[in-house]
Order: sequence, then C-alpha cells, then structure tokens
Amino acid sequence: MTIPTFPECNHPLVKSLSHYSDQELLTLFQRHADAGQYFAAIFCRYSPMVYTLIQHSARSPVQADYLFAQTWRHIFYELGGLDLRSPDGEAAFTLQNWLLNVTAVCINQAELPPVEAIHYNLQAAPPPLWCYMERALDQLPPVLRLIVLMAQTFGWSETRISAYLQAEGDFMSPAEVRVRLQEGYQLLEANLPDDVRSIYLTGNTWLQGDPLATI
Repeated sequence: MTIPTFPECNHPLVKSLSHYSDQELLTLFQRHADAGQYFAAIFCRYSPMVYTLIQHSARSPVQADYLFAQTWRHIFYELGGLDLRSPDGEAAFTLQNWLLNVTAVCINQAELPPVEAIHYNLQAAPPPLWCYMERALDQLPPVLRLIVLMAQTFGWSETRISAYLQAEGDFMSPAEVRVRLQEGYQLLEANLPDDVRSIYLTGNTWLQGDPLATI
C-alpha cells in the first residue's frame, strides 16, 4: 500500500501555517472553532505518520482508508480538549507522541467491516472535510438532515423519500422533497467554515466524487 497524498496540503491557507509549531497549531485550533485550516494543517503534517501505522494493520487499502478516516475523526473530537502541558506549565508530552498513542488505540480497538460494506472514499472526502461536513450536517434541522442523508448516503430518489416520510406521518410530495433537499444542501454548505469551503470546495476539481455520499 502506498501512502496517499492530499492536494489540500498545497493550498495557500494551509501552507501559510507550516512555520507554526505543533503547540501553536493546537492553540489556534482550540481558539478558532469557526476555522478549519488549523486542523487541516495538523492533518497534513501528520497524515503520513498515521497512515504508515494504519496500513500495516489493515488487510486491504479500502479498510486502511476507512480506519485512517475514523482515526482522524477521533483525533478531531479529542483535540478540542487536549492539553500537552503538565500542571507546572511544562510540556508533558508532544503532539506527535499523543497522535501515536491515539492511532495505536484506534488500531487496537478497530472492528473493521468487510470491504464490500465500506462506502468511504478517501479522495472524495479527505478526513478534515469529512469531519467538518459531519459537524455541519449535525447543525441541520432534523427533517432536512434526514432528507439529505437519505438522498446522499442511501441514494434514495425524491419519490422514495416522499413515500418514507408519508409513512412516518410527514406528508411531503416529491416536488417538495426536491425543494427541501436543495435547501438542505445550501444550508449544509453555509454551515461549513469559510476556509474549509475555500480549501476543499471552491474551484477544486481534484475531489473525486461527492463528499456527502461518504457520510
């Protein structure tokens, strides 16, 4: 298995952060929850290390990509409360060591599904985009979130979504589903941080597939 490369690492917003230390990037990430470039910079710095560890524990590239994404998802949610310093203010451990430990835990605890059950596409939804897309999805009103998931994750048609909703007591015609689906897409994109949209969605043709389809 080869270690994948990520074009976002060459984006100006990410490259401009290359001179920051790990602690500085962590602090910026924690202080600016409305920005995604700091997590992207940490990801770009350490994705080769994490993937190298993971590729030896997976039976196939598909499983390796899936575990890689799941590991970075775990890292994303844990970084918000991470403190690398001991009570006396000195560095207790490094971000690299912490990432090594977290990756090892994720590998040891992973229960990987069979290849045919995995629909994650690393090229369509690199882990930083996946994490922020998932967070943006959680901010949608429940009905819009359900419609978007049925359309994108399960590939349901507007007619089938309408039938499902009606069976659940929410009467919505296929035409209304179409309108609400577009509303959901627009709100989902609006919920993404501006820099995430710039890095991943604005004028980028390198994404191979629909990132929503992997959620």
